[in-house]
Amino acid sequence: MLNNKPSAVLFDLDGTIADTALDLAATLNYLLTTSGRNEIHHDRVRNMVGEGARALIIKGFEYNNEELTDQEVEVLHDEYINYYRSHIADKTVLFPNVFITLETLARQNIPLAICTNKSMELTHLLLKQLKIFDFFTAVTCGDSFAYKKPDPRHLITTCKLMKADPKQAVMVGDSINDIEAAKRANMLSVGVSFGYTLTPINELSPNIIINHFNEFFVALNKVKPR
Repeated sequence: MLNNKPSAVLFDLDGTIADTALDLAATLNYLLTTSGRNEIHHDRVRNMVGEGARALIIKGFEYNNEELTDQEVEVLHDEYINYYRSHIADKTVLFPNVFITLETLARQNIPLAICTNKSMELTHLLLKQLKIFDFFTAVTCGDSFAYKKPDPRHLITTCKLMKADPKQAVMVGDSINDIEAAKRANMLSVGVSFGYTLTPINELSPNIIINHFNEFFVALNKVKPR
């Protein structure tokens, strides 16, 4: 339980509450192999995630020393979506203790949100497959607004949708997009050490770092209220 209730808690999705790397890697490798390119090990794909499907496709082909045209990206993006939609939760699971963390926050009537750069369609589908969709008052995605993380307006507008004060809210994420957006929004940031960032989470300097969701409440309760 939280002693000092925040106005809201916002969560990134991939690499923060859901371990999606295996399904994302499988989808990217499907595109690569059907295009005659080399597969990329899922551990490396983990560090490519966070900016949406198009960015992942571009990185995957760049890894194969190939630069795509905008038109090629769009064609591959359609293929990516079609494949991933059908395999979105083949191997994806929640990270340990995520479900009980969401349950505990919900029991305290703290508004919860997903704030991700994943598309709205795929985000909704995955949240429903993982049976956590109903926990969230707001779900905002890479195509929800004309801006996305690390633009702080993504977080600020999400809070406004929940009628929550951004300065009293908490952003939980694994990458520079999450931590930088929180800093620029003057929002408390919680960085998870087990996510998909290339840069170690401590180098991103979030307010709090957790190594497991069983540390979430203890860590937040140590922070003085603003």
